[in-house]
Amino acid sequence: MDDAWRTSAVGLVLARPPRLLGTEPFFMEFIAGIEERLAAHGRSVLLHVVAHHAAEIAAYRRWAQQRLVDAIVLVNPSIDDPRPAVLRELRLPVVVAGEPTHDTPAVRRDDVGSMRAALAHLVGLGHHRIARITGPGTLLHTRTRTTAMLAAAVDAVVVEGDYSAESGARLTVRLMTEPEPPTAIIYDNDLMAVAGLHAVKELGHRVPRDVSLIAWDDSSLCRLASPALTTMSLDVHSFGESVGDSVLRLIDGGSAPERWCATETVVARETTAAPR
Repeated sequence: MDDAWRTSAVGLVLARPPRLLGTEPFFMEFIAGIEERLAAHGRSVLLHVVAHHAAEIAAYRRWAQQRLVDAIVLVNPSIDDPRPAVLRELRLPVVVAGEPTHDTPAVRRDDVGSMRAALAHLVGLGHHRIARITGPGTLLHTRTRTTAMLAAAVDAVVVEGDYSAESGARLTVRLMTEPEPPTAIIYDNDLMAVAGLHAVKELGHRVPRDVSLIAWDDSSLCRLASPALTTMSLDVHSFGESVGDSVLRLIDGGSAPERWCATETVVARETTAAPR
């Protein structure tokens, strides 16, 4: 990057409803990890929250025109994602947090291995009819997890949510009132899982006697729930630190080779047990 463009900021745009950002712990911990690495080098994150990708792209163009950031952290890569091409056009270095697109540097999560670990835990307990409430289907990691689940030797049911508590509760009720309800449900984030737990109890079912539940992302929401939720645990802070390291490499003119987070592990608590 031209030294004339040097700033002290790295841009991060979150295209999601602000109401979700205030209740979902994942991104706050992720950003804290990035900030910790950048602060040691006199840099910080310039965070912008928008409603959709069109507004996100508009923010990138504005930042490039005003020379406000040295690099971008791109999150939630999606199918047919237009953002990497725009960032190349703007000559803004980018690190993808997740599955890479267009040969961009990335820090990846092992979504296949993590899904297999979640299913192995449930199958090992004796579950075979297993449902999953996903995040938005346009996201690459949603597709990767779904593919891994459908490839497993289980009776899989996949329904699409949007990470909100409302979708977690609504879809849980739908699943549990079917003629053949699942004996276990996996949720793609902690907020949907906590809402799903409450919905199951409101239906008069007991967890894990009637249905086992697993949340994705081991936040304090899961640990404080009653009963405490079994989770797929990732060190989100460390994930952010790895992204920060890669960004600093790019800013300093070096390369940022692809990196992987550790495969998420099952933290078994009180919401998984053998089916009745």
